[in-house]
Amino acid sequence: MKKLLALFVISTLLLLTACSLEPPGWAIPDKKENLDDIKIGLSVSTLNNPFFVSLKDGVVKEAEELGMEVAVVDAQNDSAKQINDVQDLIQQNVDVLLINPTDSAAISTAVQSANSIGIPVITLDRSADKGKVEALVASDNIKGGEMAANYIVDKLDEGTKVAELEGVPGASATRERGKGFHNVADQKLEVVAKQAANFDRTEGVTVMENIIQANPDIKAVFAHNDEMALGAIEAIRSSGKDIMVIGFDGNDDALNAVKAGQLEATVAQQPELIGQLAVNAGRDVLQGKKVEKNIPAPLKLVTKE
Repeated sequence: MKKLLALFVISTLLLLTACSLEPPGWAIPDKKENLDDIKIGLSVSTLNNPFFVSLKDGVVKEAEELGMEVAVVDAQNDSAKQINDVQDLIQQNVDVLLINPTDSAAISTAVQSANSIGIPVITLDRSADKGKVEALVASDNIKGGEMAANYIVDKLDEGTKVAELEGVPGASATRERGKGFHNVADQKLEVVAKQAANFDRTEGVTVMENIIQANPDIKAVFAHNDEMALGAIEAIRSSGKDIMVIGFDGNDDALNAVKAGQLEATVAQQPELIGQLAVNAGRDVLQGKKVEKNIPAPLKLVTKE
């Protein structure tokens, strides 16, 4: 009797698991032929960063041109708030979710919630670790990290001591930019220090001050974004050291710093284009068209030369 009961429980669990893999038929949205009927929900990791402001602007402009409505929420770099924000957007009956995750693992539950009721999800700049995502629209972060490391190798000798300012732990961009950088740096440079500064300029100042104090002989720094790079420059200026800094994003402050000779280089993304491509991907999904799982936005290394 106990064996029969156990078999029944296991069979039931397997059936429930199998059923949970796909949304029920009633949850699959109808095709949206009329763009005026489409409402987009956009969740941005933070609007306290010029890069993500440009990304948001790209979404809003493209949506307005196509006649679609957009509801924008700012997670303020808080994973818990972002999950609540996405749930609120779902309650507003959005047709598609565009999510720029604060944390790729934490956002997975929100993605799965959208999956369960048939709302398609597009991620921007950073991926989600779990759940069904129709497309990731992003730059090739691994390639960008390699570009930064190769630039340092070209400008300085192999074996040069360098440091790395990492982004938000858990964000896919942090993992990928770091991976690309180390693909080259572990072979041709000596990475003597790396520490998270959470993509934040103020934290970039503090972390860089600590790194310089512990490693006064470093010659170059790769920061996973421009905000941290600009913070690092402030710390370096105060120390009186001559240390090359390479950032990532290509925001306006960074480009001006490159022109002024303060920032050596930045791996420039196109955040507005990322936003535009995400809107178009969302439209295509809602209209039953096939979209690529990874939609790339080109990168360019910007220097003063």
